[in-house]
Amino acid sequence: MEQQETLSAQNGLWLVPTPIGNLGDITLRALEVLRTTDVILAEDTRTTSKLLRHYDIDTPMRSLHMHNEHKAVPKIVSELASGGTMSLVSDAGSPSVSDPGFLLVRACVEAEIPVHALPGATALIPALTLSGLPSDRFVFEGFLPPKKGRQKRLLTLAAEQRTMVLYESPHRIIKTLEQLAEHLGEDRSATVSRELTKKFEETIRGTLHELVHHFTQTPPKGEFVIVIAGGS
Repeated sequence: MEQQETLSAQNGLWLVPTPIGNLGDITLRALEVLRTTDVILAEDTRTTSKLLRHYDIDTPMRSLHMHNEHKAVPKIVSELASGGTMSLVSDAGSPSVSDPGFLLVRACVEAEIPVHALPGATALIPALTLSGLPSDRFVFEGFLPPKKGRQKRLLTLAAEQRTMVLYESPHRIIKTLEQLAEHLGEDRSATVSRELTKKFEETIRGTLHELVHHFTQTPPKGEFVIVIAGGS
């Protein structure tokens, strides 16, 4: 296998996936990048600092999140254009996948600044493979719109023939499962995975109706990934 050239010689933006729960789920290359770039752009510096302390990394951090991304991107691009090297991380998983990062990556591409993406942790793939549903063709929907456009998205999913993967929060999981059952049918097969890679990880399998019943009886805790069979 060809060895990666010295990272310090490569300027630009590095997209670095971080563990979704278990701190051991980070690659050696990701740790090397976090140690050698000039700055780490973090969604929440408090969350990222726990990871950096665990691996004894002292690279300076700056915040980049959904509330400051529009304002911060031009300055970051200017610094990168001058030869800087930065890592971008989210609180958990791969940057720009249902997390901040898209605006910065697009701006870097437009400015012809090198962008490097590392492989690594993301919640959707483990949940998909755990589901036992067809994984050769699937569609990732992220979070459904909370209000505007939600009904239209649900109608679109009702016609989808591929396996579907959604993210959801604990306070909306029951409502989302109920709406999915209404639009896709109560007997549609699905799974819900929660707390992936953590101590209390579990995957619940059944019909949408059965999943609604389960979480009505069992208070939902943690972050959720819903995997739903496609329509026939």
